[in-house]
Amino acid sequence: MTVEEIYLKGSYIISPKVFKDSRGYFFESFNMKNFQDATGLKTTFVQDNQSQSSKGVLRGLHYQSGEFAQAKLVQVIKGSVLDVIVDLRRDSLTFGKHFSIVLDGKTKQQLYVPKDFAHGFLVLEDDTIFSYKCDAYYNAPSEKGIIYNDKTLNINWNIPIEQLILSDKDLKLPTFENEFK
Repeated sequence: MTVEEIYLKGSYIISPKVFKDSRGYFFESFNMKNFQDATGLKTTFVQDNQSQSSKGVLRGLHYQSGEFAQAKLVQVIKGSVLDVIVDLRRDSLTFGKHFSIVLDGKTKQQLYVPKDFAHGFLVLEDDTIFSYKCDAYYNAPSEKGIIYNDKTLNINWNIPIEQLILSDKDLKLPTFENEFK
């Protein structure tokens, strides 16, 4: 596996070594020792989540706050997504900056999302299966979010707004300015 830290410090793109032959493929999707050696992080994942979505579904931008903040290791099992993270660490040089990457079931790349980051993704193919590991359990009272079309963040989702499918809950999320002024 190769690990590359991106410009949002503490975030990593992880590219596994995939072995393919006439039978299909095999790869190690997670190895704690290798992950810790490559990143220097001592993360212990306690919950795995999976979602299936249709093309055009946008989920996010979500995060948990305080003692329930979650680091995540995200990947696509089948299909593809435009994955977006936003640095919410007020003391960070990249506070309010975002990063996006296309993750898909072919390359098997993963993205490590640190605590105190918002996360969202736009589904690019029908029947996409998205998976993520969390280092803290879900806690509903700590759940927060930022509206996907926030003017301060200015995220380019690369799709016409009329093609997006969002939950009522995600359509009512506050702006970055309202959450972090």
